[in-house]
Amino acid sequence: MRTDTLDRFLSAVGEVILSSSQLRTGVARHASDPEVADGFDRVDRRVAELQRRVLELRTAPLVRVTDNLPRTARQVAEKLGKRVEVEIVGAELELDRSILDRLGEPLLHLVRNAVDHGIEPPGERRAAGKRETGVIRVEARRQKDSIEIDVSDDGKGLDLSSVCRRAIEAGLIHPDLVDDLPIEEIAAFVFHPGLSTAHSITDVSGRGVGMDAVKATVESLGGGVELRSEVGVGTTTTLVVPITAAVQRVLLVGIGEERVAIPIGKVERILEVPAETIEEAAGEAFALVDDEPLPVFDLAKALRIEGASADPGSVPLVLSEIRGERVALRVARFAGQQEFYVKPLPELLARVRILSGLTVLDDGSPVFLLDLNQLGAA
Repeated sequence: MRTDTLDRFLSAVGEVILSSSQLRTGVARHASDPEVADGFDRVDRRVAELQRRVLELRTAPLVRVTDNLPRTARQVAEKLGKRVEVEIVGAELELDRSILDRLGEPLLHLVRNAVDHGIEPPGERRAAGKRETGVIRVEARRQKDSIEIDVSDDGKGLDLSSVCRRAIEAGLIHPDLVDDLPIEEIAAFVFHPGLSTAHSITDVSGRGVGMDAVKATVESLGGGVELRSEVGVGTTTTLVVPITAAVQRVLLVGIGEERVAIPIGKVERILEVPAETIEEAAGEAFALVDDEPLPVFDLAKALRIEGASADPGSVPLVLSEIRGERVALRVARFAGQQEFYVKPLPELLARVRILSGLTVLDDGSPVFLLDLNQLGAA
């Protein structure tokens, strides 16, 4: 069955779920009637089963985007005079086709990057007591409603001193603070836009897709990326993506009279701070959180929503990460968590990059899902 047909079918199921929920709300005064309550429960179970079946039809195995990785790795290795073999585990796992279609390029980049910058030439590996043939392992496993994909190599590992040097040059860290940084935070600099640890751009890696683009793509799918590296042992990059893109768990927040949704995977935590602790300088706002000054983005201003109510006493903040930087998002109020069916944006709004989807709540009000990576570019 064609994907667009499935999308329309799933959209129709989502409308049935919404209508059922609205109907239940509308007849709440009859909820004490056992027959009414039982009838709604039966409808909910049937619709939930229908939704599950449709989501299953939308999935495809991971092998669809991993099948070409071994051949690509061998071609790159041959150009560089290296030897490599690729192991793939868990390629039978299934996830949403729309997610699969966008995972192909990040996985390809990670494999090419591992061959180019991770795996050593045969002579160097032999001198280090390793097999002359390097190993790249792509392993997928399911964790509840997500798929974790490790792309690891047994190469030379990340050159942390080079990462630190380039992070200092880019103004990301003060030289005096480098010695106190844990390895994980140093490795995270690799994902910063424009930061490259390669001495020169080659024709076998990069191709205009850096590690920052890998991270942005995965996060736009509601997932995350982590990198671990040990000198002389190798590097592992872990991608975490949801199994389905159609149903997401979100945090609802109020901005003025409006509500918007933030993917729960992008929320570190929520808190309220005294209004006087937020300081402004040169048109930018900062809040001290965990003894760390964080830039504060006012969502009302970013989305051009007027009439945002301000509590003079306290300010609700959502801690998140935008393009590798820890930030605080200023909102008017928290409106709870919810799992909802995400509908595509109408064509009129498709070019508004900060909006990634739309749903309608039980009370009939529309709510937009935000892509926080686009906050600065909205």
